[in-house]
Amino acid sequence: MATKRRSQPTAKRSGKNAGSVRVKSAKSRPAKVLRKTANGAVGRLKTAAPLKPIDPHPAYTRAINSLLAHTDYEKMRVVRYNTTTFNLDRMRTLLKHLGNPQTKFKTAHVAGTKGKGSTCHMLAEMLKSGGLKTGLYTSPHILDMRERIRLNGELISREDLVALVKRVEPVLKKMGADRPTFFEIFTAMAFCHFADQKVDIAVIEVGMGGRLDSTNVITPEVTAITSISKDHMQVLGNTLAKIAEEKAGIFKKDIPAVTCVQDPEVLPVFRRVAERVKSPLQIVGQDIEFSYRFEITRPIGPHMRVNLSTETSKFEHLTVPLMGEHQAINCGLALAMLDKLKSRGLVFDEQKAIEGLQRVKIPGRMEKISSDPHLLIDGAHNAASMQALFRGIGQHLPYDSMVVIFGCNCDKDVDGMLEQLSLGADKVIFTKSKNNPKASDPHELASMYVERFGKMAQVAEDFEKAIEIAQRAITREDLVCVTGSFYLIGEAKQYFLDKQAKVNN
Repeated sequence: MATKRRSQPTAKRSGKNAGSVRVKSAKSRPAKVLRKTANGAVGRLKTAAPLKPIDPHPAYTRAINSLLAHTDYEKMRVVRYNTTTFNLDRMRTLLKHLGNPQTKFKTAHVAGTKGKGSTCHMLAEMLKSGGLKTGLYTSPHILDMRERIRLNGELISREDLVALVKRVEPVLKKMGADRPTFFEIFTAMAFCHFADQKVDIAVIEVGMGGRLDSTNVITPEVTAITSISKDHMQVLGNTLAKIAEEKAGIFKKDIPAVTCVQDPEVLPVFRRVAERVKSPLQIVGQDIEFSYRFEITRPIGPHMRVNLSTETSKFEHLTVPLMGEHQAINCGLALAMLDKLKSRGLVFDEQKAIEGLQRVKIPGRMEKISSDPHLLIDGAHNAASMQALFRGIGQHLPYDSMVVIFGCNCDKDVDGMLEQLSLGADKVIFTKSKNNPKASDPHELASMYVERFGKMAQVAEDFEKAIEIAQRAITREDLVCVTGSFYLIGEAKQYFLDKQAKVNN
């Protein structure tokens, strides 16, 4: 293992600056304007309000605000999972009014608890590199809503997104009281964009679950389900079997399906559903020959290599472009999907597709965003994904101690994530993102953590304060990891982008 360990870092600081408070200079205070009153007395005018920055993209801002006015289950604390709340008939009606764009291009459909975004990015990059015009639809975004819709790796333009909003608005008015949700609208817009751009294929990531998800109106060329673990339990069910049943809802008659080796509770459910709907299912690592190994070489350092063989394809000793054992498994799934697409008659340059795999970069997945301090972000938001994160860090990144800045949604498996923190982190700073209505109270998280595991923890009201605490506690050889929710890692990324922009100016 690459990890170096030492005793837990201390947050103590000595010297004349210890405990000092930053004070704004006089220059930073707005000027007071003096005036003479009618009787000659000198008085003060009210402080002039700072000028608002000019919005460089007003039409885009209006379009985004229009979308955000619709029901958004991603931000709701309690969601009832039924055919009224998640209504595919409503989605089909919306798409019918828009000319059924989802029927005008080929698709690959991916569900799962963890790894589905990574699998989608890997498959999309291979298809694009193989010479196909490729769409990619994923969620959630980290910084920019346009991240959800990509064409050949590029974000949808602001102009195109504004045009799509204008196209759907009359349809939404026509639908009246049964208006679609934010996610349904955005999914429909993605389908319209891919149809407009005449893509050869689009890789579509399920939002939540599978059976009732807004994306489950397509007839794909192949479906895949990544690793299943406990997440969205209050919606999808509190057992792996119930969650698996919902995910398997994307299987379609005569459409090949692939998955990876799963918990013993999960695979029987997949096989049963696949048999019922007559979808030929194969498991990578059982029905499809697959292996991977971890190695360290001088040119590229620590990495994973994979091998996958089918009747029609043989992929040998491919370097996985992303860190972590879990990404090797996701890579295997992406390769299996590529093979199924080839078998279904999709024509692409296989060698160039494999070369493209090495160019995959996925925002928010073990992404290093700062060297001073050494800091990475990861969108892990359940116990299994956090376990995979800490294992990946241990394999690939040398460090002395690791400080974890953590914040999560209140509807997640909080107990399971806290347990992983206790096993993987040397120091924990609990915080919450400013714009997350589902954020857990960091004080409550810290109290639970200390009481259950007997370890010290600190609390910060927001990311800015959390990173200040972390920077006082670390040395040059330490690592800071921000994880727990996409909201939080988005704020971390924006913080360092703003910091760099100030340096550049």
